[in-house]
Amino acid sequence: MANLITIDGKPSQDAVAAQPVAPQAPAQGLQLTERAVKRIRATMAKEGISPEEGGLRLGVMGGGCSGLSYSIKFDSHPRERDRVFEFDGVRVFVDPKSFVYLHGMTLDYEETLMRQGFNFINPNSSRSCGCGSSFSS
Repeated sequence: MANLITIDGKPSQDAVAAQPVAPQAPAQGLQLTERAVKRIRATMAKEGISPEEGGLRLGVMGGGCSGLSYSIKFDSHPRERDRVFEFDGVRVFVDPKSFVYLHGMTLDYEETLMRQGFNFINPNSSRSCGCGSSFSS
């Protein structure tokens, strides 16, 4: 990820916001940026999902123009075999099969004139489509 630097040589607010948030417990291979955490928290509040029980479910499924597609949705609670990560009060659930593909990934959120949404920065992806929602490993 490129750092945006201002004229005075200090990191811009965008560069600071794009840095991964330190998890409350070791992430063991999954990161969220500050922007992603803020967006998830705001959307959960809007949807009435309790952060104590619910969270964001990240997954991978077959399909898409590159072979695999990312899945992102809210869930009311983790499943029995899920890996559960917590970032500044936001929980993320990942099933064991999806974790194989998501290990080492950073989830960011961007809001520009051209694009608004979550951005999967995945080192396991050898190829991805233009929309960023599918990939191959």
